[in-house]
Amino acid sequence: MAFESFSEFLSMKGHGLYVWLAYGVGLAVLIFNWIAPGLRKKQIARDIQQQIRREENAGQERNA
Repeated sequence: MAFESFSEFLSMKGHGLYVWLAYGVGLAVLIFNWIAPGLRKKQIARDIQQQIRREENAGQERNA
């Protein structure tokens, strides 16, 4: 498919908004699926560390 100019390529004969939004949403989903597991892993590690500290503090209070 040949276009006369770059602006014509972007508009894609009136369908550009739909096409570029679809690409943008697809790219956003891919980026989210790439980043989210790492963020979740960090949160889980923090939660586990907090739980360990609470259990250690509770054990120390019982022994005191």
